[in-house]
Amino acid sequence: MSSSGKDFTIGLVAGALIGSAVAILYAPDSGSNTRDKISYRLSTYVDELNKLIDELQNEKEKYVSDAKKKGDDVVSDAKKRADDLIREAESLLENIEKKS
Repeated sequence: MSSSGKDFTIGLVAGALIGSAVAILYAPDSGSNTRDKISYRLSTYVDELNKLIDELQNEKEKYVSDAKKKGDDVVSDAKKRADDLIREAESLLENIEKKS
């Protein structure tokens, strides 16, 4: 996720939290009900944030896994090409020695 995407997400979550808190505080309700509502909403936001963190970690692991696989493929291809070049060089040396 890019830096501006992270900043936007953080701003969105912070704005939602602040907006919810202000709305609850200005609602005509008793203190205990208001505290219960705030507690419930914070709990809900924490749960949602934990889910988002888990999803981001899973996505990160997927990208790391894909990058590792692509890196392994590149290394494997490079080894194959190097072996082919070595065989070709040995063949050329053998031909040179036979002609000498």
